[in-house]
Amino acid sequence: MSEQSATPVYGDDARIVAIVVTHKRRELLAESLKVLGSQTRPIDHLIVVDNGNEAEVGELVKQQPMETTYLGSEHNLGGAGGFALGMLHALTMGADWVWLADDDGRPEGPDVLATLFDCAKRHQLVEVSPVVADIDDPDRLAFPLRRGVVWRRLRSELGDEDFLPGIASLFNGALVSAEAVDKIGVPDLRLFVRGDEVEVHRRLVRSGLPFGTCLQTAYLHPNGSAEFKPILGGRMHTQYPDDPVKRHFTYRNRGYLMAQPGMRKLLPQEVARFGWFFLVQQKDPAGLMEWLRLQRMGRREQFDKPSS
Repeated sequence: MSEQSATPVYGDDARIVAIVVTHKRRELLAESLKVLGSQTRPIDHLIVVDNGNEAEVGELVKQQPMETTYLGSEHNLGGAGGFALGMLHALTMGADWVWLADDDGRPEGPDVLATLFDCAKRHQLVEVSPVVADIDDPDRLAFPLRRGVVWRRLRSELGDEDFLPGIASLFNGALVSAEAVDKIGVPDLRLFVRGDEVEVHRRLVRSGLPFGTCLQTAYLHPNGSAEFKPILGGRMHTQYPDDPVKRHFTYRNRGYLMAQPGMRKLLPQEVARFGWFFLVQQKDPAGLMEWLRLQRMGRREQFDKPSS
């Protein structure tokens, strides 16, 4: 790859490096790597960032049928830091594209990478994502997707278009060009988990670079829609993870995001949604106070982790 190339490499000689971040989920990782290793457009190199630094994970990576790099970390970098490390390492290896995946999901079949790369080439994209579908029910979306004012929950509701511009799920099977990484950077280590993908998406939108979602292929992921609670008869949603640690990272990082350029205009809507959810729907004033406390932490860039 030439230094600071002006456009992505779309030819057959493009070097594609897959990056998987894992943490103490060897069996799920093994299922993911099995599908990554069987792509009809083979990946050129696999990088696994192991936040658990487990010897058995390192051994699993060595057994893969492609060139591999195992990066075991004695310090848990979270998803944000793990992908940052993997992406930077891939660039040092001359990657033209990076293919990003978490350990609890996998491509829906052997043609996912070929389909994504073809879509990127046809539409001249710097980033392209697959649809993220429920691993247990592949016609159902793993996360609800809003188009206009309507929330879609089924793949069949997305229509028969080839491509949705300006929409992307970045850590669940996204194919990202080195040019895009040069311009938008890597995930922010401070976010650890939750919101790191949204923050990178924010940068991608503001860059003006062309990106989107290919509707012709999918990445399978555990269903996460239970966290998104409908309000006002389903016309809007709020996010409420049942786990308090997940709520800490979700709300704190969301507070940081709402203070960033490109996101500030959403703050009044954010306050209205969560105010309604906690006070009117849940009748939980203490929950609203906790949400406000974590939002304030994020705005002040106080990235403390929850106390154990």
